[in-house]
Amino acid sequence: MRTAATTQEPCIGIIANPVSARDIRRIVANAGNLQITDRVSMLMRLLGAAGSVGVGRALMMPDSGGVSAMLIRSMAREHELQHAFPKLEFLDMAPTTTVNDTFKAARMMREACVKVIVVLGGDGTHRAVVRECRDIPLAGMSTGTNNAFPELREPTITGLAVGLYATGQLSAAQALVTNKLLEVSINDGERRDIALVDAVISRDRFIGSRALWKMDSLSAVYLSFAEPQALGLSSIGGLLQPVSRQAPGGLAIHLSDDPALRKLQLMAPIAPGMVRPVGIAHWQTMPANQAFAVAQGAGVVALDGERELTFGSGDRVQITLRENAFPTVDVATCLQLAADQGLFRHFSPQT
Repeated sequence: MRTAATTQEPCIGIIANPVSARDIRRIVANAGNLQITDRVSMLMRLLGAAGSVGVGRALMMPDSGGVSAMLIRSMAREHELQHAFPKLEFLDMAPTTTVNDTFKAARMMREACVKVIVVLGGDGTHRAVVRECRDIPLAGMSTGTNNAFPELREPTITGLAVGLYATGQLSAAQALVTNKLLEVSINDGERRDIALVDAVISRDRFIGSRALWKMDSLSAVYLSFAEPQALGLSSIGGLLQPVSRQAPGGLAIHLSDDPALRKLQLMAPIAPGMVRPVGIAHWQTMPANQAFAVAQGAGVVALDGERELTFGSGDRVQITLRENAFPTVDVATCLQLAADQGLFRHFSPQT
């Protein structure tokens, strides 16, 4: 198993989380569960499309959940039929089925000089990749519970866009777009982390099951973007004061069920099939590079829907919006440019 690109053959990286979308929200809400066969099917469609436009190699994170094993069998059949699939290689690492796999895989893919990292997972998986590797473009495929960051899209189309960029048929200026994120700092950087979509302050004093879904424990929501059609905690901002992915600034919302503090109540879809009332006390725009101090004395910071950082009464917690923080493949623009430039046209020779 090689882990470095030894030729100029276009190579993409793939990080597929075999256990995304299996948190407690699947139990308390009416959400489905993506099976291993579904994940492999998505990867096969992506790889077939990428191979059709010239991607010759794919470097993938191994797993012990069944995705890698099933994908190897499926790829072998395609190669026997001489279909234009990339050569699939796996990183030389032992999977632990923890987020450390994603961290390590992202580092190894940077060392291997992959052109793009395709991420199959939810908001948390995408966050882990960006936390470790902000300089390599991402292409997201949604398999999580709420999926505010990765857009829902047919993997075939994502594979075409990834392939057009990875093979140089579209430049970085044409194919990529930059994204915002939230930086969380405790005690002036003593502890740091990021969120791609939402950083939420909870009154809980423990990490527990990680996934956040009880609204009565929340005191504030900080958002890098907030789309009206979103599912999850970012839907609070999306239905209150939308902020697009590419618009400057973010949104800070303070929550309260106290009638003396509450300005309005908002109904928001916080999980699949779960629409709940949210008491809104105050909200304001978050300008880039301006640190917002968390007023709550102790609790937990949840990042993209999962509890990650505990803090006490003596801790100073700040949240800052960063713009142009990391690149992603703009799938729609890639396909539009490919059509405009005739990249999929192949004329028959004149007889």
